[in-house]
Amino acid sequence: MTKASAEIQQRVAELRANLEDHNYYYYVLDEPRIPDAEYDRLFRELQQLEREHPELASDDSPTRRVGSTRDTSFAEVTHRLPMLSLDNAFSEDELRDFDRRIRDRLHTEDSIEYVCEPKLDGLAVSLHYENGLLTRAATRGDGYTGEDITANIRTIPSVPLKLRGSGYPELVEVRGEVYMPKAGFEKLNQRLAEQDEKTFVNPRNAAAGSLRQKKSTVTARRPLEFCAYSMAVTDESVLPGTHWDSLQLVSDWGFRINPEMRKAEGAEACLQAYNELMEKRDSLPYEIDGIVFKVNRLDLQQQLGFVSRAPRWAIAHKFPAQEELTVIEDVEFQVGRTGAVTPVARLKPVFVGGVTVSNATLHNMDEIRRLDVHIGDTVFIRRAGDVIPQVVKVVPEKRPANAPSVEMPAHCPVCGSDIVQIEGEAVARCSGGLYCPAQRKEAIRHYASRKAMDIEGLGDRLIEVLVDEGMVSTVADLYRLTKFQLASLERMGDKSAGNLVAAIDRSRNPVLWRFLYALGIREVGEATAKSLASHFGTLEAIAGADEDALQLVQDVGPIVAGHIRSFFDQSHNQETLQALKDAGVTWQEEQVVAAEEQPLAGETWVLTGTLSQMTRDQAKEKLERLGAKVAGSVSKKTACVVAGEAAGSKLAKAEQLGVPVLDEDGLLALLKEHGLEA
Repeated sequence: MTKASAEIQQRVAELRANLEDHNYYYYVLDEPRIPDAEYDRLFRELQQLEREHPELASDDSPTRRVGSTRDTSFAEVTHRLPMLSLDNAFSEDELRDFDRRIRDRLHTEDSIEYVCEPKLDGLAVSLHYENGLLTRAATRGDGYTGEDITANIRTIPSVPLKLRGSGYPELVEVRGEVYMPKAGFEKLNQRLAEQDEKTFVNPRNAAAGSLRQKKSTVTARRPLEFCAYSMAVTDESVLPGTHWDSLQLVSDWGFRINPEMRKAEGAEACLQAYNELMEKRDSLPYEIDGIVFKVNRLDLQQQLGFVSRAPRWAIAHKFPAQEELTVIEDVEFQVGRTGAVTPVARLKPVFVGGVTVSNATLHNMDEIRRLDVHIGDTVFIRRAGDVIPQVVKVVPEKRPANAPSVEMPAHCPVCGSDIVQIEGEAVARCSGGLYCPAQRKEAIRHYASRKAMDIEGLGDRLIEVLVDEGMVSTVADLYRLTKFQLASLERMGDKSAGNLVAAIDRSRNPVLWRFLYALGIREVGEATAKSLASHFGTLEAIAGADEDALQLVQDVGPIVAGHIRSFFDQSHNQETLQALKDAGVTWQEEQVVAAEEQPLAGETWVLTGTLSQMTRDQAKEKLERLGAKVAGSVSKKTACVVAGEAAGSKLAKAEQLGVPVLDEDGLLALLKEHGLEA
């Protein structure tokens, strides 16, 4: 065995200092500076160096400890039995080595029965009960001395304040994990962000921070849970013969135990349990970072004993890390199908969550400001299952000098249109909706939809093909499609192609509100489009109105007016409108009638049954043009009910309430009287 060189001695000293610092940030401040996987790597490196150079061993080394120093604001508690940590296995071979060591120490060739328990990612605590009543709760701390958190533990609903049943000893200690379920974590972080308060990196950090609040009223508002994983008692005659049976007993006393827990015979069965649990990992409602294997028989546990910081009879087989450290090399902006502009971090590639990650979402500029992201920052990246990788924390002390901040571009990186962010909205959007290639498919889908231009036969799959084949770039290109072009597409015959060309042709002369709605202006829905068309009468008048004039229209406030004005201000959108005109699309102007002059102004009408000469939607549209509001239910305030064939309960209610009823002929006569044909 060679003597440690000066470089090795220096590295050991550096590792010990770094690990102690990270212990302090993790256990005391609840502000981890590195992911667990990075900590594990540093810890294992120090363990390896100390094994190779035993002369460097030291009682104060982090490898001899479980946790770290305690916050002096909590009273100290000395554990009756040390709450030791667990050794880790990171590969199948390491788990097989663990099993082999167990059998060697027990001098047996027989397979060992293990209990396999999900390793919850939370905070280990000890609960003491005297005569069935909870008297004290403590954190693990350094394994020998923890912190008294009794007041906070009492707020957790899954912690029994009094044991159920009978037969428990006078004094009993139950150990387990306090954790925060995924759904609760997301809601908590959302609430904290809305209140401009510091959010948590992950559920484990949230559980620790919540449990160590100085005010238990704060802890009571946090969605914490407790799951038991072991029992220690002063009267050993109460203990069953196996760890499994002791947990069943704990369950009888009112504690939650993990339903995924199982028994396994031998190393290979343990590996199978590991793989099966890893497949379920992302579907579980809580975070786990591995699986713990414990020798089931308590007498064998006693025989195997402990090393300085961990029992010999248990090991944690860790899953691939879901958090890692890496560096943001650049930030780019992507445009989604609805125009949302999303900042994306380009990362120094890192292996996390089972894949190599080189990109991560930053969501929006509010999130960038909250995290204080700069290009060149070292950051925590998190990837859980199929979830898009995201940046969850910046390590500011690793920031390079003069690291540039991240700024939202003024213009769309795809089409050059203005990027608009309405005050109070988190998402910025490209305003080139009809023109922007990134929004092309969504713009065409909306334009062709039933309530817009109603182009029957132009579905999502066909739109995908038309755009991908380069046959359609903007909505104006639809009107240049020929039957021959369409019939050449896969699964599109002559008849279908002819029907589609006819449907497109029928859409060339829409009413104004439908065309306005089809343009896909943000926040301009069906009702708002109708109000705008009735108020202004022409598209030119709408396009030329300033925001104050737009806000005179019912349902149009400052945000909607801003979206409308932004849409018509973009030269690209004007070019597309001109292309539609050139393709023969002519929208019908509407006669501007003051609301109070409309014949059915202020009246509520109801349509029921089947009409033969028009659809219900068409009837609704014409009634609204006369000023009526068309509702879905009949009441005393209903002015009239139009009843087609097979009218049902609405007609019966109208007759019961004495509401006037028109048949289809009566409706047609009314429309003709006011200059509207079916």
